[in-house]
Amino acid sequence: MHVLDLIARINNCVEELDFAAARMYMEANIDILNENRSRLKSNARELLEFLTKRMEAGQQPLTRKDMAVINAVNNYASKFDLRSLKVVIKDHTLLFMRHDIEAYLNMDARIILEGMGAIPKAAS
Repeated sequence: MHVLDLIARINNCVEELDFAAARMYMEANIDILNENRSRLKSNARELLEFLTKRMEAGQQPLTRKDMAVINAVNNYASKFDLRSLKVVIKDHTLLFMRHDIEAYLNMDARIILEGMGAIPKAAS
C-alpha cells in the first residue's frame, strides 16, 4: 500500500470514529507514519502519539482475543454473573496481571475484581 493511501485510510477511519481499524493500520506501519505524521489529521496524530508512547514503554498491544475477553468480563460484571466471571478470569490469568488492564474495565468489573483479589486495589 502506498503511503498516501495509508494516510487517507487512517484519516478516514478516524473521521468515522473507527479507532480499531485506525489502530490496526497504525501499529502495522508505525515507522512510516512517524516519518509522515504531518500528513495525518490532528486526531490521527494524537492516536499515533499515544500508540508510539505505549510501544516505547514496552507495553504490548491487546489482541482481538484479549479485547473479547475484556468485553466478556465487563458484560458478566454488569449482569453480576460471578460464576462466569470466575471462569473467564481463571482461564486468562496472565491478561489480568497486566498493569494497564484497569483502563479497559468498566466500574462494575473493577469493583468486583478488586473485591475478588484478581486485580490490585486502586490507590484512593
